[in-house]
Amino acid sequence: MDAYVEKDAVEMSDDGRRPPEDPPVAPVGSEGTGTAPGAGIMALSLPYQVVAAVALAAVGVFACVHLAMVFLHVAPSNTLTKRHGEAVSDWIYPEFEQNWKLFAPNPLQANISVEVRAELAGADGGRRTTGWIDLTAQDIAAIRHNPMPSHAQQNQLRRAVDFYLNTHTDDNRPNGSRGAFAEQYIRRIAMFRLETLRGPEGRTLGPDVRRIQLRTVSRTVPAARWSTEKTRTTPSYRDLPWWTVTRADRPADAVTSRTEAGR
Repeated sequence: MDAYVEKDAVEMSDDGRRPPEDPPVAPVGSEGTGTAPGAGIMALSLPYQVVAAVALAAVGVFACVHLAMVFLHVAPSNTLTKRHGEAVSDWIYPEFEQNWKLFAPNPLQANISVEVRAELAGADGGRRTTGWIDLTAQDIAAIRHNPMPSHAQQNQLRRAVDFYLNTHTDDNRPNGSRGAFAEQYIRRIAMFRLETLRGPEGRTLGPDVRRIQLRTVSRTVPAARWSTEKTRTTPSYRDLPWWTVTRADRPADAVTSRTEAGR
């Protein structure tokens, strides 16, 4: 009993009143931060929240418009820049002037397809020429609805034609040491395709091919339906020379099978 009285006496102040107790420590919140709820914009009153939301939306719209204007300014000439070029220039100059180009100065604006025709040897010793066969259409048909088209289907024919055009003059003369290699490369691709095609009689064309000719067909991409731009959509052609097919131009397996058949 004396012990309890002594304890109470110690805890009492000189004037007979108890000293104030220490405030309780606030428990750590569920996030482990110990901060009061309602931080950030939510801590503001409703009018200030509205003002902050409107300000953020305005900044976002400005950023999107600015990026769009810069994109149109550095992009090649197109329907939008022709129609709204003055507005784009007023936005860019002078504060946001750009002195560099994002894209190539002359991007490709045409669809280019590659076609081939062949001169066949008949059973009677005569020769006949096939119609033009669209090799690019074969690649497009193989790519369409194919989630994983092969690299050859997408690029082999296009790069072979680019290789040939870059190594030859407009009159199909080689302009360097790689010209002959480019001709052989494109001939082999054409013969590889012809080996799998069948003629009207149901026979494959490959064994009867004696000469081949390729051509490129360029068709300008038409303007959008809502555009007032006038484009010439008539195709233009570039005929390559007739080439005599050699043993080296034929696929290796086709040459091997014919050699074994002749034994």
